[in-house]
Amino acid sequence: MKYLSITLLCFLAFTTLGQTQGPAPESKELQPPYSLKAPEGWGIERFPIPIGFAPQIPYRGVEDIRFAPGWSDAKSNAYWTYAFLWYLDGTQKINANSIENHLKAYYTGLIAANLGPTSTLVYQPVTVKIKKAKTTKGDSKTFRGKVDMLDYMAKRPITLHCLVHLKFDSKQDKTLLFFELSPKPFGDDIWNGLDALWTGFSF
Repeated sequence: MKYLSITLLCFLAFTTLGQTQGPAPESKELQPPYSLKAPEGWGIERFPIPIGFAPQIPYRGVEDIRFAPGWSDAKSNAYWTYAFLWYLDGTQKINANSIENHLKAYYTGLIAANLGPTSTLVYQPVTVKIKKAKTTKGDSKTFRGKVDMLDYMAKRPITLHCLVHLKFDSKQDKTLLFFELSPKPFGDDIWNGLDALWTGFSF
């Protein structure tokens, strides 16, 4: 995808290693039965769950990502700003602790995949703190917190603030987790665009 930095060797064409450069061919099986619109200029990527770079996350379904324009440009106001939906089979038991554990596994695996097995870079382990928040209208539960990790693009620590929406689709027996992430603090204007992705979601 033209919006991607060439430095992202493993972030977007999701294979068994996960996110790599360029778009993966869109499988008919990944065509969603819902609408999660992307504003003009935002990138889209989908891949199946289980996740190759985080196999300990015990779900089946689809991950559906929306990348803000400039998300991979360190000079952009939208650097590392993106959102992703986990559209999961079954009714899953979700709480702050399970989200913490899954995000830790997710970003630990993602960093390792991007750095590669020969990397000698010593970096901080991923830490995640998630708490239940005031429930957003339409959510079953809402959570917020942060992810402290290595920015593998800039090779330095980064904190991603995180807002997580939980919703259930009883008709289809699905669990939906929608993650909004950005280094910008809550209250920054950039969250308006992230929130709009979720408020515009429909079945």
